[in-house]
Amino acid sequence: MALINKRNLFYFLGASVVVLWIVMMALLIRKTHLHEDDQAAGIPLSAGLESAESSQHDWMAIYLKGKKVGFSETRVSPLGKDRLIEEKMVLALNLMGQPSVMRMTSRAVVDAIALKQFQLKIDSGVVAFRVSGKVEENRLYVEVGEGDSKREHMIPLAGPLTIGSSLPGFFKGRSLAIGDVFRFTIFDPSILSHKDMVIKVVDKTVMPLNGKGCPVFRLETKVWGQTLVFWLDEEGILLKEEGFMGLTMIRSDGERAPLNVDGSGGPDFYDMAAIPVKKILQRPREITYLKLKVMGLEGTGFDRAVLNDGRQRLRQNVLEIFQKRGPDKAFSEGSEEGMAGDVKRLLLPGINIQSDDKTLMEKARQIAGDGKDLLVAARKLMAWVYHHVEKRPVLSVPNALEVLKTRVGDCNEHAVLLTALLRAVGIPARECVGIVYTDHRFFYHAWTEGYFGHWISMDATLNQMPTDATHIKLVHGGLDKQAELMALMGKLQLDIVDYAYDSVDQSVKKVQIPSSR
Repeated sequence: MALINKRNLFYFLGASVVVLWIVMMALLIRKTHLHEDDQAAGIPLSAGLESAESSQHDWMAIYLKGKKVGFSETRVSPLGKDRLIEEKMVLALNLMGQPSVMRMTSRAVVDAIALKQFQLKIDSGVVAFRVSGKVEENRLYVEVGEGDSKREHMIPLAGPLTIGSSLPGFFKGRSLAIGDVFRFTIFDPSILSHKDMVIKVVDKTVMPLNGKGCPVFRLETKVWGQTLVFWLDEEGILLKEEGFMGLTMIRSDGERAPLNVDGSGGPDFYDMAAIPVKKILQRPREITYLKLKVMGLEGTGFDRAVLNDGRQRLRQNVLEIFQKRGPDKAFSEGSEEGMAGDVKRLLLPGINIQSDDKTLMEKARQIAGDGKDLLVAARKLMAWVYHHVEKRPVLSVPNALEVLKTRVGDCNEHAVLLTALLRAVGIPARECVGIVYTDHRFFYHAWTEGYFGHWISMDATLNQMPTDATHIKLVHGGLDKQAELMALMGKLQLDIVDYAYDSVDQSVKKVQIPSSR
């Protein structure tokens, strides 16, 4: 019975948030945009690349905390004057003792260095995420989804993009020396965003390889606050990558790379994603006030502004969270008057929040009914998502239309669908990601905020509005903003100082915090 309860907790808590970050980190150096400063520094962008006539077939074995959890395969083939790059990556992750497999495939056409077009598919066995893009002049035109649910998006570019094995090709044959610096801009198609990256050659050492010592260069970079390390041999061939949460990729071959990948032997994400605390919170869903000491933010680059916004107050390293009061009555009847521009923009559809889709809009109106009270409508929409979306972990990029279709998902899917439904009936809404307390620990989690004169937290996974005070918001916004939380992984530490409940008459009852056993 204990195991069943533990699994139920996982189904709505945010280990799946961390899985998405793992995917992003695994794709990280596979999607890059070379910075124009390389040319200014006298580094020819075509140096080190193989000719279009050559073919290449590479394999990498993927490990997490020393356990094999997947593999990647890359094929590079000539295509006229261009090259076709085909990639496959399989990740089998242990989620509450159950192996869950994610498959990613991509195809890209590149010339000597620049990306011309690409396709990426992530398939979890339950839902599939598809994105494709085509470069025209200084713009990348992206399509997400398929058929009637397809969405278009344009990303302005400052220079050429490169993808997949073009980065190892960039280093292959290049003469390296300690102190060399290479600048890139990362493009991640899973979040449709880019990030500057500087790779430095920091050391030359010897790595054991096939029973012998192989001279290698050690290269390092930092992205989203996490350090990535690459080892290249003297010919510039990538031998090993090491990064986020112990994720490691080691050069292999077609016979050995796919072996023994089932996910059951790897680390359990239920434990990896948790932030332990020394004190115990009783009845956490009823807590209306929480005070904590927050540690580990220094040096991460994390923006603390959201910790001092709305229902949260940060003073030095002490954070207080209050359960927000109810919505303003005047706004509950619906009006855009007095809304700031940034709030009005959160009525608009997004690439994964298709609030203007005909099917989704009809469903939202059907659930909300004909009443004018937006507070009532919001509660109906939240309750519908809570009762009609099966709580199961889904290893993919959350998409409101896909969730409406499959009716399956964890906290990510609940949050993105509720956000879209709220916008469809005229309520500004945004996704939030942070942590929530349960089972004596804090877990990464996603929920929604709706605007009713001020922002009110809504958790469709727990059917809470407003949410209890153990919901600690760290970011709000789309996947590009949520990626910033990777800087905190493995570093954030919490110490519970105090908490309280509101009684029926709204007086606050202080509670002495028991020690954990």
